[in-house]
Amino acid sequence: MIDRFPQQLAGLATLAVAIVTAAFLLADGIRDIKRADDQIEVTGSARRAIRSDFVVWRVSVNAQEATLQAAYSRLKGHSDRVRAYLRLKVLPDSVLTVKSVDVTPLQEQLSDGRETGRILGYRLVQQFEVRSNDVDGITQLSQEATELINQGVELTPQAPEYLFTALAQVRARMLAEATQDAKARAEAIAGGVGGAIGGIRSVRVGVFQITPRFSTEVSDYGVNDTSSLEKDVTAVVRVTFAIR
Repeated sequence: MIDRFPQQLAGLATLAVAIVTAAFLLADGIRDIKRADDQIEVTGSARRAIRSDFVVWRVSVNAQEATLQAAYSRLKGHSDRVRAYLRLKVLPDSVLTVKSVDVTPLQEQLSDGRETGRILGYRLVQQFEVRSNDVDGITQLSQEATELINQGVELTPQAPEYLFTALAQVRARMLAEATQDAKARAEAIAGGVGGAIGGIRSVRVGVFQITPRFSTEVSDYGVNDTSSLEKDVTAVVRVTFAIR
């Protein structure tokens, strides 16, 4: 028994060394696997101030009379006044569209809301639509057109819609800027824990947000503001980087 003790001790020592070695190898393997799977996802954005380069302005005239003939006659008078006013403002015919007349019979109703079938009169509406890249000129025209109301024209002007048609031209540059922003954010985060970023694993491009200047409004479906002349365009990307 005494003679075998040194052999048993040597065997236990060898086993211990083997266990420790295996533990180190297993830890290294797990570390390698973990490093291979380590990644970071960051959001980058780019914002650019723009000015609308196209405007759509709609204005309608209406007339209401007891007979259809009288309503048409009254509406024509209003429409002719609007046409004359637009010509006076030197508005090109090429930017003006005159819509067809919308006719609505006015039905007599009882106190409970039921219609009797008797027509009390007719309401006619005709819309004028202006589409132009003269943004400032049409904006001023929309503000001055209320003069016609003071002249007795039954006019209903709408607020101009301001559009930006050059988004496709700036889209690529803004996506590149947003990706650079994402990279800078990822480097800052990884560097804070002593790491470094590797290659890009994936990129997801978000929807563009076109909002009034300095607005913080966002939507999963994108925002396309048409009420403001001055706007901000925001591009967003989500980028996944490998971690080294």
